[in-house]
Amino acid sequence: MTIESVRPLELNEDLTRRALRLVLDKTTDLADDVLRVPLHYYRDAKVADIEESQILRRTPLAILPSVQLPNPNDFEVRSVLGSSLLMTRDRSGASHVFLNYCRHRGAMPACGAGNASRFTCPYHAWTYKNTGELFSVPGKSGFTGVDTDDYGLVELPSQEAYGFIWAVLSADGSIDVDGHLGPLRSQLAELDYESFGYHAHREFTSEVSWKGALEAFAEGYHFPFVHGESLIGQNALPNVAIYDEYGKHHRLGFPFNWIVNLDTDASGSWDVRDNMGLIYWIYPNLILANSNVGVEVIDILPAGAPTRCTVRHSWLARIPATSDDQRTGYDMIYDAVHAAVRDEDFAMLPQCGEGVRQAQHDHMVIGRNEIGVQHMVKVFAEEIGVALS
Repeated sequence: MTIESVRPLELNEDLTRRALRLVLDKTTDLADDVLRVPLHYYRDAKVADIEESQILRRTPLAILPSVQLPNPNDFEVRSVLGSSLLMTRDRSGASHVFLNYCRHRGAMPACGAGNASRFTCPYHAWTYKNTGELFSVPGKSGFTGVDTDDYGLVELPSQEAYGFIWAVLSADGSIDVDGHLGPLRSQLAELDYESFGYHAHREFTSEVSWKGALEAFAEGYHFPFVHGESLIGQNALPNVAIYDEYGKHHRLGFPFNWIVNLDTDASGSWDVRDNMGLIYWIYPNLILANSNVGVEVIDILPAGAPTRCTVRHSWLARIPATSDDQRTGYDMIYDAVHAAVRDEDFAMLPQCGEGVRQAQHDHMVIGRNEIGVQHMVKVFAEEIGVALS
């Protein structure tokens, strides 16, 4: 299926017209009122414990883009909330998510990424298939009475859908990605991430609350001040966005400055991604930042403290690279967008983390123009029992 053959259903020119109207009227979609958020929402250790146990370990998380495991027997290991996870694609093409811990003494059978049908624990060489079964045990006579069928890798509930391998981090949990996404699933289907090409990812840690970090991708109020020297500041209009809510998820459209040309140029493109950055928040921790050439996948999670987080920043190309020239071009795009995230957003955000840790006032105020931030706060506050005003 080529991009040209897709007829827009929900992501059509009506969104561009909405954004243009806001720009011409010099306004933005607004919340009904300002929102006051108590500082313990960001910094309380008990709140952080509730978030991890009741939300992050019980909700489907997009662990990996499907296109990152394109071939049978591909695998990748990544750490999620301190747990080592092994994602595999078996020879039949089915994906799996395992806890990457040997059932003998707990060492990690797999590391890195590559293509393999079996994984051998480095401690005592217990070997597992990429479907999770225990394949061989050296010195098996020492384990008389042990049924190897009972000692495969622990598999987490997982499902492959809408371009991602999703998992619930509790082995006793269940997964329903359609139920989780609700009305947003049709737009993710239309975006068709399965057809994209994986290009690169990088990870880093930052001294800011994971919820505060997510908020940086839910408003354009900061664009001219944080991103003034980069493409975001030069191309995206500040403090203006269309906003739509989908239960616990939302979508924002940040118009580019050339959108105003559509008011007079009948030949211009009305394609949504030609005229705005289309940003989704997929509850609880995923940002999908769409452009006309690709999508940034920004996965933010807490990192052992209320005001510390990990960031995994991936980039998928809308048209997969088939030549060195294309790959070089995509390198330049990814380097630019990653610099904006790491060296601009996450150069500023640790100051917010320190402010949350050290401040002696009792709350922060979120403006009506920060409607996406307000939605994030309200959703989390309801889940964890924090009162707002």
